Amino acid sequence: DKRNKTAIIWEGEKGEVRSFTYEVLSKQVNKLANRLRSELHIKKGDRVTLYMPMIPELAIAVLACARVGAIHSVVFGGFSADSLRDRIEDSQSRLLITADAAYRRGNIIPLKDIADQALASGSKSIENVLVVRHIGDDVKTTVQERDIDYHDLLQDASIDCVAEEMDSEDPLFILYTSGSTGKPKGVLHTTGGYLVYASIT
Repeated sequence: DKRNKTAIIWEGEKGEVRSFTYEVLSKQVNKLANRLRSELHIKKGDRVTLYMPMIPELAIAVLACARVGAIHSVVFGGFSADSLRDRIEDSQSRLLITADAAYRRGNIIPLKDIADQALASGSKSIENVLVVRHIGDDVKTTVQERDIDYHDLLQDASIDCVAEEMDSEDPLFILYTSGSTGKPKGVLHTTGGYLVYASIT
């Protein structure tokens, strides 16, 4: 009964607007979840780091990770390469999802370049980098075997995806402290605890 209701209204810094109904959002989540499983071999318990601007694809990535049982870690898009590297290394993420770049107060933040710097200085656990085309038409593939265009990956993906069965105490996501008082500490949120809290509030 909610399929045609609006789930997300997004407005970009330059005034562009995108909206997603619950049905459209569900299909996009399922397409990414299917590709995470089949093409990138992400499974229950794997960690995925998200280093993205505030765009609909961030919400889609979070929900797709939850659907396959992967533990997501959102890293603020304003953090440096060193901060990103430290959080990837601590979580031992297998996949990094980012965007080509982001707008912030009229400036362009080169997220992919920053991600490349982070991976060049460490973060050996990362096997693939999935890149959303946000401000440009072409994605810079620095490492051919590693970097994948998000939009190309989702083409022809199935919109049906069975959700991974999760225990209430299974991890859902890791949220890191800012690190201002030392090494960032990852706070682990469980599936049941977080969803109950979200429901009652």
